[in-house]
Amino acid sequence: MSLFGDMPVVKLTPAAVERVRSIIAHSATPLAGLRLGLEKGGCAGMTYRFEMVETPDPKDDVVEIDDVRVFVEPSATLYLLGTTVDFKTDKMASTFVFENPNQISACGCGESVSIEPAKA
Repeated sequence: MSLFGDMPVVKLTPAAVERVRSIIAHSATPLAGLRLGLEKGGCAGMTYRFEMVETPDPKDDVVEIDDVRVFVEPSATLYLLGTTVDFKTDKMASTFVFENPNQISACGCGESVSIEPAKA
């Protein structure tokens, strides 16, 4: 359940939902979902991170779409509020893509971003 009532912290496109579903289905161990967070790194300051979740943390915000769950780390919530997560495939790569209204810049290679907390 989100701390923001009915408004989810992040939205997932149908392609992102299907990719998360596939990761969960092909895991060697049973998963409750994936956790989305941020970590310091890269030339712009922060990188997005997904990790597999066997046991959810009750402090996480939970986004559930079509029985697929994404857990959002509490420390990342204000930075991710309003973000849309997509999954795209092109000739060179398949990757999650983040459209984050709180992002103020990104590095040239696209691996890291600079993000401000959402404003009330």
